[in-house]
Amino acid sequence: MSTESDQRTIRCMVAKVGLDGHDRGAHVIARAFRDAGFEVVYSGLHKAPEEIVQAAVQEDVDVLGISILSGAHNTLVPKITNGLEGYGAADDTLVLVGGVIPDGDREQLRAESVDAIFGPGTSIEETIEFVRENVPER
Repeated sequence: MSTESDQRTIRCMVAKVGLDGHDRGAHVIARAFRDAGFEVVYSGLHKAPEEIVQAAVQEDVDVLGISILSGAHNTLVPKITNGLEGYGAADDTLVLVGGVIPDGDREQLRAESVDAIFGPGTSIEETIEFVRENVPER
C-alpha cells in the first residue's frame, strides 16, 4: 500500500520566454505549486527557448510551465517543445502554457506538444489538479 510520503515529489519549472517582462502570473503559479508540495524552479525573465530547454533537461523536471504574454507564443513555444524532443525529454515532460492565448492559436500549440493551455481566470486549484492527474510516470 502506497502512502503519500512514498510518492515522488513533482518537479516543475516555471519559465518566462522571450522579451515578455510580465512575470506576476509566473510568480503566483510558482508559489502555488510550491505550496502544493511541488519542487519549483523559476527560470527568471527574458530567457531564450534554448536556455529554457537546457534548464528543464538539467533540472530533470516533470512539468514545464511556460508563461507568455508577448504574443510570440506561436514562434517561441514550438522552439521549446522541439528542443525537448531533441533531448528525448518530450514524453517525460508535461508542457503547460499560461497567458493570453487566442482561441485560434490553441490548436496549433496543442499540435506542437503542448498538453494544456491556461488563460486568465483559471483557478490555481484547477491547474494543480491537472498537473497531479497528468504528470508523466517515470
